[in-house]
Amino acid sequence: MLVKTLLNRCHPLKSFVYGAMCFAGDELTVEGRPRRNGRPRCGLCHRPGPTYDTARTARSFAFVPLWGFAVFLLYYVRRVQCPACGVHTEYLPWADGKHRTCNVYRQFLARWARRLSWSEVAEVFGTSWGVVYRAVEWIVEYGLAHRSLDGVGAIGVDEIAVWKGQRYLTVVYQLDEGARRLLWVGLERTEATLLHFFDFFGELRSKALRFIASDMWGPYLTAIAARAGQAVHVLDRYHVVAKLNKAVDEVRAKEAKELARNHFEPVLKHTRFCFLKRPENLTANQDLKLRDVLQYDLRSVRAYLLKQAFEAFWTYTSPHWAGWFLDRWSTRAMRSRLEPIKRFARTLRTHRELLLNWFRAKKALSAAIVEAMNANAKLAVRKARGFRTYEATETALYHVLGALPEPPMTHSFC
Repeated sequence: MLVKTLLNRCHPLKSFVYGAMCFAGDELTVEGRPRRNGRPRCGLCHRPGPTYDTARTARSFAFVPLWGFAVFLLYYVRRVQCPACGVHTEYLPWADGKHRTCNVYRQFLARWARRLSWSEVAEVFGTSWGVVYRAVEWIVEYGLAHRSLDGVGAIGVDEIAVWKGQRYLTVVYQLDEGARRLLWVGLERTEATLLHFFDFFGELRSKALRFIASDMWGPYLTAIAARAGQAVHVLDRYHVVAKLNKAVDEVRAKEAKELARNHFEPVLKHTRFCFLKRPENLTANQDLKLRDVLQYDLRSVRAYLLKQAFEAFWTYTSPHWAGWFLDRWSTRAMRSRLEPIKRFARTLRTHRELLLNWFRAKKALSAAIVEAMNANAKLAVRKARGFRTYEATETALYHVLGALPEPPMTHSFC
């Protein structure tokens, strides 16, 4: 099969034809020509018009590599005397504006950039990191312009740390069954940041939300109550358990230091994960160590027993009885004389109704999905390693997690 036939099959050019071809080392150059009697189209309005002039030198456009050969499309660009727009460069169906890479090549690079790091894609296909970044940026811009935000019923809100110095991004995901994707990214994790999302999302779509999952971060709670108060706001189990584990560990660490300072037997040494892990996840040595420690009358043991008792809260199905258990457990925790546990109990009382929403949502919504997507988000940021800017980070996140539509292609190439 002739190379020209192959190109016409996988990448036909409307109003243009492939001309002469030339191999030079590891490069294949293909000349592009306008069809006979074909009129150029204005680059702005795409209306046909008479040719104003033709460039004296051919412009080179990088094309998809073919059998290990770098392919370049050469074309003498014309200018059009458009009756509406004046003199402008003609519209080229294979490239936008002054880009020197074909659209199909940019889509080719962007698809590989989902699998490999951007630096690896650039190295494999003999280009630069900047070319790969601009390819991904072009795909993301197209996807954001053509995606639909209708029908979103459940969202998850969280933050991820992406740079040093506790610098965060606010991320909002769609959590509907069968449609889980990144909806929006914002700089910082303030109330104003999340309000920007609701402004972007629109009042009608915000009022149509049925479920929202988030952690206990105050600015998020305020913004959600102000803009989507009708939704069932679920505080996820992951962050509640994490706060309880932190309280238990604080009690253990403080008591271990006191025992060492008073020259008592170091029974709490190497017991951190014995207290934090689930019993079924303990190793044999950790299980023996925990059994030994539980025989002592320690504050850490009381905190651990309260933690284990709280696990029963998640087994309820009725919001009423779950609330009954929560009130009884909080009262018991407040009488424990363990300040970290008491602080956690006060937090539960403050967010009581939001915690019970997990049962009102029939346990169908959990921010565990959000945490899984956060892990993928951090991986996407690492794979995009290059310029550490917010714009590049936002582009990488939308590209991997946004489930964005792509321009139609005659052939997928990969």
